[in-house]
Amino acid sequence: MSLHPNGLETDASLRRRIEKLERINAALMSHVERTMDQRGSAYSLFQTAIMLEGRVRTRTEELTGLMHRLERSNEALAAAKEEAETANRSKTRFLAAASHDLLQPVNAARLSISALADLDVPPEARAIAGQVERGLQTIEDLIKTLLDISKLDAGIVRPLLQPVFLPDLLAELAESFKPFAERKGLRLAVRCPDLTVTSDPVLLQRILQNLVSNAVRYTGTGGIVLAARRRAGGVSIEVTDTGCGIAAEECALVFDEFFRGGARSSNGEEPGLGLGLSIVRRMAQALDHPLTLASRPGHGTRVTLALPLSAVPAAAAPPTPVATRLSGAHVLVVENDASTADALARLLQNWDARVSTFRNLAGVRDAVAAGAAPPDILVLDYHLDDGACGLDVAAYLRGRRVEPLPVIVTTADHSAAVEERVAADGAELVRKPIKPAQLRALLTYMLA
Repeated sequence: MSLHPNGLETDASLRRRIEKLERINAALMSHVERTMDQRGSAYSLFQTAIMLEGRVRTRTEELTGLMHRLERSNEALAAAKEEAETANRSKTRFLAAASHDLLQPVNAARLSISALADLDVPPEARAIAGQVERGLQTIEDLIKTLLDISKLDAGIVRPLLQPVFLPDLLAELAESFKPFAERKGLRLAVRCPDLTVTSDPVLLQRILQNLVSNAVRYTGTGGIVLAARRRAGGVSIEVTDTGCGIAAEECALVFDEFFRGGARSSNGEEPGLGLGLSIVRRMAQALDHPLTLASRPGHGTRVTLALPLSAVPAAAAPPTPVATRLSGAHVLVVENDASTADALARLLQNWDARVSTFRNLAGVRDAVAAGAAPPDILVLDYHLDDGACGLDVAAYLRGRRVEPLPVIVTTADHSAAVEERVAADGAELVRKPIKPAQLRALLTYMLA
């Protein structure tokens, strides 16, 4: 620093000090501005963080609310599903019980009509008996079909998969429908190489029975072909007819309940109940056998069922029993329904059998105590009064003799538990309504 002789700073020195202070001031102002900018950015970030936190909290609350609503919806759906399943099970139990009660009088009526047909009656009376028989058959089919649908919907039916030899099954089906086809002047052909598939033989037979029956009903001229052939990875069974065909807009509806379309049966009769193909679809789904339909109005219809090929050969079917006479055989009948017991007794007497009828085990015991002749075979109703079981009669009588005593159990209860218990007791099961021809064949076979 330079001083004037009188001790004051010179102008040049003062200017330099001012410039220096200005630089320092500029540096300080720049530092302050930078500090303010940084503080400003931090504040902005702070404000942004607060805003984002608010948004996150709002979205979290919204998501939590949605999750609670979803949980409530899932609980409501689960409750509705359980309610529907409970209703389905209740419906099945109701139909099973109702079917048992409804089939009892139908059974008595069919046995009475069959006994009447065996008598020496005028042709007109025989024709009327045939009409009544057909009406009873329709009622029986409807009751059983409704019960089947209920069981399939409730998941009660469990397929028992095993090897099934197709030539035997298809030949048997063709043989049973051949008289109906010939009556209408139709050809019924079977084409099946030696193929074994994996399926439930009972359900598979019911599916094919419904398909062939439908084909015969709606075919006026030509014929029906029941064919099986190898396909990629499996086997296809086709039921092809030359009938009236199905319109394109109805092809997707024919498997619905009670759908009969606009077609009439080829002989002018009313079409069926519209339940056969509904049963077919449900059974095919239970078996996991894909079902397809192709049709052209005026040309015919082809229904195809796809099945897996079995590597295991099917067991040979047992030989058909040879019928023998029932003359003189002593048949002991236990039946708590009076009309059914009377009708069954008349039918057996028409077959030249000796018949003893009882309502319960107490009556059988009294007869044995009185010295009644021992029976040759038993025909027992499964459900007796007061919760009693017909198999108790079999156990009582079998305990009083050394030689085997054949037993036939009749019931309108189609549950698996009944079937298992009858089989465990070594008895044969005949479901009501009893088919007289089936009963006679079984009686003669067991007595032989």
